Amino acid sequence: MSRLSKKDRQRIIEILESGEALPLDYKHILFPPEKKEYELVYAGKEREEDILADTMAVPLQPIKTFGKNGNGWTNKLIFGDNLQVMKSLLDDPDVKGQAKLIYIDPPFGTGDEYSLKNGQGAYSAKKKGAEFIEFLRKRLILLRELLSNDGVIFCRIDYHFGHYIKAIMDEVFGGQNFQNDIVINRFKRMLKGLKKFNVATDNTLFYSRVNSFHFKTIEKERTCTFCGNEIEPIWRAMSSPGLRRPPERVIFGKMMYPPQGRHWTFTQKRIQELISESRLRINNNTIYTDINGNKIRGMPEYLQTETIPIDSNWTDLKGYVFNAKYPTENPEELLERVIESSSKRGELVIDAFVGSGTTLAVAEKLSRRWIGIDCGKLAIYTTQKRMLNLKKEIGNKGKSLKPKPFTLYHAGLYDFPKLKKLPWKDWRLFALHLFNCRDYKHTVSGIDLDGYKGRSDVLVFNYQQEGGVVLDYGFIDDLHSMIGSKVGKQFFIISPAASVMFLEDYIDKGSTRYYILRIPYSIINELHNRDFEAIKQPIDESEVNDTVDAVGFDFVRQPKVECEYMLKQVKEQSSEVAAIKIKTFKSEAMLKGASQLGNRESLSMVMVDFDYDGEIFNLDKVYYASDLVKNGWEVHLPVESIKNQMMIIYLDIYGNEYREIKSIKDFNSSHKLKSSRSKK
Repeated sequence: MSRLSKKDRQRIIEILESGEALPLDYKHILFPPEKKEYELVYAGKEREEDILADTMAVPLQPIKTFGKNGNGWTNKLIFGDNLQVMKSLLDDPDVKGQAKLIYIDPPFGTGDEYSLKNGQGAYSAKKKGAEFIEFLRKRLILLRELLSNDGVIFCRIDYHFGHYIKAIMDEVFGGQNFQNDIVINRFKRMLKGLKKFNVATDNTLFYSRVNSFHFKTIEKERTCTFCGNEIEPIWRAMSSPGLRRPPERVIFGKMMYPPQGRHWTFTQKRIQELISESRLRINNNTIYTDINGNKIRGMPEYLQTETIPIDSNWTDLKGYVFNAKYPTENPEELLERVIESSSKRGELVIDAFVGSGTTLAVAEKLSRRWIGIDCGKLAIYTTQKRMLNLKKEIGNKGKSLKPKPFTLYHAGLYDFPKLKKLPWKDWRLFALHLFNCRDYKHTVSGIDLDGYKGRSDVLVFNYQQEGGVVLDYGFIDDLHSMIGSKVGKQFFIISPAASVMFLEDYIDKGSTRYYILRIPYSIINELHNRDFEAIKQPIDESEVNDTVDAVGFDFVRQPKVECEYMLKQVKEQSSEVAAIKIKTFKSEAMLKGASQLGNRESLSMVMVDFDYDGEIFNLDKVYYASDLVKNGWEVHLPVESIKNQMMIIYLDIYGNEYREIKSIKDFNSSHKLKSSRSKK
C-alpha cells in the first residue's frame, strides 16, 4: 500500500464519516488492483484506475430541445469528445449503470481508405497500433461503467485490430462474458491481381456485463445453408449423433428407441408439442436398427419450421448503406437486429460514435430511450436532420414518425457570455466540473472551500460578490496567511480570466503552489503531459471519421468572415449558380496555435440548409474546405435549390460557427458582405 500523509488520512476519515463515495484516486492506493491472469501489454497502456480518475469531465451545455420537454426523460444528442462526455455522464444517476445496450462502430484505426459510390475516398482512419488500441480501451472502460449489470455491448471492428480488441474486451468485460463474434458484411471490393483474397467481412464482438442478461431469439426465413436462398421446410429424421439418457421416448403412444449410436433429437415434452402441431409423423418406408439391436420399420420424422433462429453469421444483411451521403453508414436492418435481440421497450441505448445516427433512429422506432455522442459537427447535424425526418418503418420507409423530445448538448465548446449570466450556485458547479474537480464544500481555518482536484483543495473565486473584489497578488497573500499551513503542496483557484489581475499560471507561497485555473483556460503544461486541445473538424471528406482524442475545451468564438455573393455562369453548370466567394475566414478560437493560422487555413467546411424554416437548421449540402481550395474558394449553389431563405454555416476546424441567412435576392454581381456577427 502506498504511504498516506496525515492530511490524506484525515481527509479519508472526513469522506467516510460524511457517507460519500471514496474518490478513485484514494481507492487505488488503499486497494491496489489484482494482477490479471493474462492481459495485452503495449506501450502507453494506462491503469484502469487512472483512466477513471484522471479523465477530464466536461459539463454538458444544453443548446436546443426538439419537441416539448416534459418532466421525465429526454433523449440526448451530444457534441463532444466521447471520453470526456462519458466521464460527465457518470455523474448522472439516470445514466450511470443504466444502459441496457451499447452499440459502437468506431473508426478502425487502420490507415485504410474507404470509398463511396462515386469512387472518392470517404475516410482514412489515422490512429494505428498501440495508440488506437489504447484510444478504444479508454472508451470501453467508461462504457462499462455506463452499462447496467444486466446490459450488453456490441463493438464493430475489422480484421486489422479485431484480435487485439477481443483481448482488450476480455480484460475490460471479462472473458467469461464474451458471447459471440458476429460476422458482418463490409464494402465489397473485387480487386484483381492481389496476393490475397479480397476482404468481405467485418466482426462485431458481443459481450455482456455479467452472465445474466436479456436476450431475445431473432428468427429469419429458412434459407439454404450453402446458397443463401429461401427454401421450403422439409421432413427430417428425428435422430441425432451420440447417446443420451434415457434413450427411449413415447411416440404416438408407442415406446421407441433410437438408432444405434444416436439419440432422439427432442425431449418428451417437445415431441408432444410437435404432435399437437401436426409436425411429427412416422415414415414407414424407413427401416433402422435400434440401440437394442432390433430392426424397426418406421422412422419418426419432424417438419422443419418456416423460420430459423439467427446465428452469428449476419452476412444476409448489408454491411453498410452504399448510397448514403455519410461515410460508413450502418443499415437500419443491422441495428434492428441488435436492438431487438438485446433490449426491451423503454430501456436505454447508447452509441458513443454516432456517425449518421442509425442507432438512434432505430432505437426511436423501437421505442427505446437513447443517448448519442459524436465529436464531429457534420455527424451532429446529419443525425439531427435524420431524427427530425424519420419514417416509421425500418429502412426509413412508410409514414412519417415524430420523435420523442431530444436535446442537443455541447460538451467542451461553450457559449461563455451565457455562462456568465448563470446564478452563483450554477456557475460554481459548472466551474468545478469544467476542471474535473469534486464538489465537496469544506472549511480550512475558517475559509470556505468548494471541493478537491485529486487530493488538493479547490476554491471557486466568487467574481459576482459585491464590492468588485478581484483576484490579485493581495488576494493570494491574504489567502495564504490564513490557510497556508493547513493545505498541501498544491492549491487550485478557478476564476474567470477577466477577474485575474496577473499573468502567471501559478504563484508560490512558502511550500504551497497556488494554481490559477482560468476560464477561458490558460494552458498549464506543468500539470499535464500534453497541451489541451479542441476537437478538430475535418477539412476534407477523407477526414470525416478520423479518430480524435481531444482533451480540454474551448469557448464559442465566432470566426471572422468576409464573402462576396453573386450570380454567375460556370463551365461545369448548364445554368447559372449562386456563388459565394470566401475572401476572408479567420478563426478566433482561444487555443494554442489558432492565431498563427493564415487566411482560410482554419476553415473546415460550409454547410447549407436550402429551405431554412427560421428555427431548425436542416442540413442539405456540405462543401469541404479541400474542395473549395480547388474551386478558388468559391461555393457554387444551384439556384433552383434555394427556396425562400437558406442558412449558411461556415465552420472552423475547432467547431465554431458563423451563420448567415440569405435569399436569392442577396446574390448579384456587386453584392458584398463585410465581416459581421451572424444571425442566430
